[in-house]
Amino acid sequence: MNSLEGVMVVGLTGQTGAGKSTVSKVFAANGFAVINADLVARKVVEKGSKCLGEIADLFGSGVIKEDGTLDRKALAAIVFSDKTKLEMLNSITYPYITGEILKQINRHSDDGEKLILLDAPTLFESRADDFCEIIISVLAEPQLREKRIIIRDNLTQEQARRRMNSQLDEEFFISRSDYIVRNNGQIDTVNEMAKEISDKLRDYYADHFAQK
Repeated sequence: MNSLEGVMVVGLTGQTGAGKSTVSKVFAANGFAVINADLVARKVVEKGSKCLGEIADLFGSGVIKEDGTLDRKALAAIVFSDKTKLEMLNSITYPYITGEILKQINRHSDDGEKLILLDAPTLFESRADDFCEIIISVLAEPQLREKRIIIRDNLTQEQARRRMNSQLDEEFFISRSDYIVRNNGQIDTVNEMAKEISDKLRDYYADHFAQK
């Protein structure tokens, strides 16, 4: 849980391909400032960054393109086929990611934005759930997630399944979340659920945080 006065951070996470972005858009439209952890993860490995240097030291120059930027496909081929190497990568990147997330939370707070949605696919793995008052997980059927990942990331079926298998299972999310949103293709239903939850959390904030 964060310690910023009057700030409530809501964690949004879930399985890859479940469709978190749909829920995130609804929260943004309902007045929540959104921190996108995927964008944060890209920021911390930008060309010349300390984090990128540590990744290159561990995995070799083959994960760096000629222009000095990260070769994401080369790195993915390494870590998504070897759980130990994925854990090694995470041990490097997560401290940088959580540090940048905290900076962004503080910036939003300084700007008067006290309701914050942290959209983070690896919320639990990175321990960023420690910043959050409420956790929402978005889940979907495996076959549907696989199709979405293949289309979204231009992957083969095997590559998509490797990514899915590298993640936490559904039971993990269910046991650690305050709200579950199932996104199996009924977009209107998902939007309605997300709006209902965001309204409830705005009321919760008004009752528990706004006067602090």
